Amino acid sequence: MRKALFLSLLVLGLAAPNARSQDASVTGRWLVSSDFYGTPVTFSLELKQDGDKLTGNFDGDKLEGTIQNGSIHFLAKDDQNGTEECTAKLQGGTISGSIVFANTDDPAPPDTHTFTAKIIPPRPSGPPKRHEFVPTVFYRQFSAANKPVLTVAPGDTIHTTTVDAGGKDEKGVTRVLGGNPETGPFYIETAAPGDTLVVHLTHLRLNRDYAESDDFLVGRAVDSGLAVKMKDAGKSIRWHIDTQRGVATPEKPAEHLKQYTVPLRPMLGCVAVAPGTAQAGPNTGDSGRWGGNMDFNEIVEGATIYLPVNAPGALLYVGDGHAAQGDGELNGNALETSMDVELTVDVIPAKGLRGPRVESATHIMAMGLSGSLDDAMKEATANMAQWLTADYNLTPSEVAQVLGTSAEYKVSEVADRNAGIVLKINKERLQGLTPAAK
Repeated sequence: MRKALFLSLLVLGLAAPNARSQDASVTGRWLVSSDFYGTPVTFSLELKQDGDKLTGNFDGDKLEGTIQNGSIHFLAKDDQNGTEECTAKLQGGTISGSIVFANTDDPAPPDTHTFTAKIIPPRPSGPPKRHEFVPTVFYRQFSAANKPVLTVAPGDTIHTTTVDAGGKDEKGVTRVLGGNPETGPFYIETAAPGDTLVVHLTHLRLNRDYAESDDFLVGRAVDSGLAVKMKDAGKSIRWHIDTQRGVATPEKPAEHLKQYTVPLRPMLGCVAVAPGTAQAGPNTGDSGRWGGNMDFNEIVEGATIYLPVNAPGALLYVGDGHAAQGDGELNGNALETSMDVELTVDVIPAKGLRGPRVESATHIMAMGLSGSLDDAMKEATANMAQWLTADYNLTPSEVAQVLGTSAEYKVSEVADRNAGIVLKINKERLQGLTPAAK
């Protein structure tokens, strides 16, 4: 089949010429953009130059080609009879030309698109910076089209705040229409599609004394009998947050809940990067490979989140703070509140992920997000299998043996379009494995 173009990036890495070539060195990673019928699309490409010969891959497809006097030509092939043929020119630090996309099994004529490529700069030198960011605009889509609010480098720390799911800030002032408004996006230098964005939550604190929730149960969590009993539910419930005692209590408790308390465990319901530049931005109630409204109650202070980069700069969004949440977010809303957030970002170059991952002091956790709990479980399992294979060189048989003896499954989300299942493995179980060479 023809390669799915709308989920790609072009990263062009080329090795230094030797004595047989008179071309200027084009070694490095490049960000390549193309126009597909008015929509910007990005691709990944990696090349190695040996004299006038080029090898590498175009968006994962192996290629061979040449470079002579600044003229570049290569042909890439996938495993489904598709090809990508590039003719380009290196001029003034920019590579520009055209790529012909063809498939021998498809009777349709080949597509030809022009592109330009800019080199991806190396990781900045010097000490990391700390950024104090006061948000004035909040977005309700995880979109690559949203203008970045701040540009930071790998290793930098951002201190900021979020509004709650209804758009209210730490003073209870409504700043934006509800629906999980997000702080960001933050542009991370050097991050390019095919990379992994690393987000360390170094500080996550409540910044007001109340939260809001509901008193009903979402449809995925009830059978027909319980649904009938819940027919009159759906009222908003306001909770008092007592940070001194570390608990939340209903402000107007019902008869049997007068002594009911909930331990505070601040978490972020939303951590996301933008989907690919060709993808319509999903709303901030949605989730997927990009992260998003994952509502996983272990995304807390001290956790590290790993997300696959799909767009230049990654474009990091955070929001939907919860004072506490049970597994699955069964009420549709957790204890929704605003949040004081500090995070440190990093980039792992050329490391692709199947989906979001989370790491704590004790566990590695692979997320599965899909339309059903069954499919979410399959996705979480595949995500963890990829993790174990890449980090420990395990064979499929060995992966099965580890998962069969160590897997812990947790329902993270049932309230939204996608259900969430998380597969956890205690790090103690991995101590006897030999890490793969970096």
